[in-house]
Formats: sequence, C-alpha cells, structure tokens
Amino acid sequence: MPRGPALGAPALSAPLHRERRRILRAVHDRIEDVAETAVAVMRTEIPSYALQDEQFFDDVRDQVLTHYRMQLAALAGDRDFAPEDLVFSRAAAMRRARAGFALEDWISAFRVGRQVLWDALLNCAGTSAEAQQAALSLVTPLMRYVDYASTHAAQAYVEYQQHVVADADRERRDLLDQLLAGAAPARGPLLAAAQAYGIGPHSAMMAVVAVCVGDTRTGDLTLAEHGYAASASISVAGPWAGRTLVVVRHGEVVAVPVVRVGMEAEDICAHFEAVQKRLAREGTILSMGISTVARGAGELPRAYQEARAALDLVPHGGGVAALPRLSPFDYLALRADDLARQLVDPRVRALLEEDRGRGDTWVATIRAFAEADLNLRLAADRLRIHHNTAQYRLRRIEERTGLNPRRIADLVELLVALAIRDGAAGSGERP
Repeated sequence: MPRGPALGAPALSAPLHRERRRILRAVHDRIEDVAETAVAVMRTEIPSYALQDEQFFDDVRDQVLTHYRMQLAALAGDRDFAPEDLVFSRAAAMRRARAGFALEDWISAFRVGRQVLWDALLNCAGTSAEAQQAALSLVTPLMRYVDYASTHAAQAYVEYQQHVVADADRERRDLLDQLLAGAAPARGPLLAAAQAYGIGPHSAMMAVVAVCVGDTRTGDLTLAEHGYAASASISVAGPWAGRTLVVVRHGEVVAVPVVRVGMEAEDICAHFEAVQKRLAREGTILSMGISTVARGAGELPRAYQEARAALDLVPHGGGVAALPRLSPFDYLALRADDLARQLVDPRVRALLEEDRGRGDTWVATIRAFAEADLNLRLAADRLRIHHNTAQYRLRRIEERTGLNPRRIADLVELLVALAIRDGAAGSGERP
C-alpha cells in the first residue's frame, strides 16, 4: 500500500531528539488555540472566507485540527500516514469546490495553516541553540506534509471541476440537439438551461456556425475539431444580450444568439464579425456563417442549415458570410457555379478582367449608373467625373460587350456578370 512521505524524526543526537519531542508536545497541548489562530487569520486574509457564516468556520476548524494532529503525530514518529488518511481533506476540497470557492483560496488556507503551525513551533521552541536546531529539523518534514496534502486537495478540486465542465458540456449539447430538432424544452433541466440563455419556444434566434481555417502561429488545424478557445470568445452575443448558447460539435462551433428586444439581426452580425476579426489578429482564423432570423425553435433547424450553407460563401482565407446582409441578388451571384460563369458572354468577361487590372474604372461606372437609377448626370457627380466622360465610358462598354447599359435587361446582365466575377474572386476560384 502506498505511503505518504516520511515525516518522522531524522537521525538526531539524543539531546536534539528530546528537544524536538518537547517542542511537539508543547504545541500539541495548545493545539486548539493554534487552530483557532489559523481560522482567524484565514478569515482576515482570504476575502471569500470572510463572507462565510459560523457553520462554515466550524468545518474549517475541524479540518485544521485534524491536519495539525496528524502532522504532530507523524513528526514525532508516532505514526506514518497514507493517502487514505487524507480522505477527510479531499471531501472538504469537494465541498469548497461545490460551494464555488476558487482553488487559490483553498491553497491559501493551506498556506495560512502551515505558517501558523510553524509560528507555534518556534514559540514553543525557546531561544536556546539546541532548541532552535531542533525546531529547524522540523522544517523539511512540515513542508513535505503540506505539499503532499495540498496536492491531494488540488486533485480533488480538479476532478470536481472536470465533472462540472463535462456535465455542462453535455447539457449544452443536449439542449442544442433538441433545438436543432425543432423543439424547445418544456420541462426539466434542459428547460432551465434554455431559460438561462433566454431561449423559449417562440424566441427570435439566429444560428452561427464557425470552423477553424487554421492557426497562423502554428499552422495547426486541430481547432477545427475542438474549437474550445473559439467557443469561449463567442459565448456572448453582444454587450446587452446576456449569455449565448455555444456548443462545439462535429468539428464546428455552433452558437444560438437570441435576438432580444431592441436588437436587430445586424447587431448580431456585427458582433460576430468583430469576434472573427479579433481572433484573426490573435492568430486563430475562423470561417463563420450566420443565418437569417428564426422565429421560434421550430425554425431553428432551417436557420442552422442556412448558417452551414453560408460557410460556402466565405473565402478560403476565412471571414464572415452573414445572410441578413445579402440581397437575393447577392446570394444568387455568390452561389453561382461553373455553368453560370460559363454563361457570361466572353466579351463581358474579357472587359471585366481587363478593367480589374486598370482599377475597375468601367466597373465603377456601371455600378454608379445602376445606383443612380440610370441617371447619368447623377452617376457622374458621384464618380466626380464630367458628364461627357461618363457618357464616353458607357459608349465604350457597349462597343466592347455588345450590351447597352441604358437598357434594363443589358444592365442587369452586366451586374450579374460583375457579381459572379467578384464572388469567384472572394472564394479564391478562377473567374
């Protein structure tokens, strides 16, 4: 059976051994006062302890006394101790973790207990050289005990926290699975979890799907399968929006922000775009797809599929494709396949590619003319060029392509070709 570290008396001369036992007996005789001092110091030095009631400090006092008595017996060589002797300490650690105390507070309590016991040992030692030497012989075994006991306590903390995280992870996954099946929870723990995120059967929600393109610092793609760092960064949908359900599943991070009163879909889009850019600056490159608004849990499966489809619109280098920001025309152009690109008149393709190398002068004219509702003078003013220059450009476009921008059908064909070109460039495909 594994034992704890050896704390008994080392090879000392008979006088030093007697002094050592005298010091330990003296501390043992006043051990309850020493424990009371330790509790008082903990109450003063550990803020979270100071807020507790007397029932809590009764538990702390019992813990301190048990530790002190075990240490004194082991230091005197009267007994050894083993891991099973620290079951009481692990149980206390679990209680503190369950109550929400930070691990550093628990470790601080060990530090205080050690210091108070050491002060008591010095006080009981006296000032003679022999007594001081005997007291110093206690330093190493005392530190070994505290290190051993605090390590066991810390393990208990970690085990509890892992259990809590795993439970919370399962709960979030179960909640998301139910929502993606088109139903909001009606009872039990999942209902409470949904309410914590502001999700009800008729809540306005959106779906956000993110995948990791890579890590610019390491070239690593593992975040695409784990995503926990990314999920922590996108767990809040806005400064006034409260908590957001975020789950890592199947190599993607799925968020379900609620569009609360006073918010617009654009607020959600802007927040997630800001998160994507911040993570990119820190080295983690994400592609994000954002759905339109789902009016209740019944529409969330559709929103999730939208968000996944939107990922196809994101360039290979990462970014955000937010469907609420797209018009039907934009969406169709971005979704254009090879056949749609082949259907663009070769003369138009040649003009657009040539113009790209010259700064898109003719493209700017086409767009300005369309945005000015075919008012050439207004378009020229917006382009800050002379009316005759704008007129010349339109004439040259017609000569090169065979399409007259003044005719609605021809202008639409030019705009479609331009949108397809831009969509292909954004996705990294050959136009």
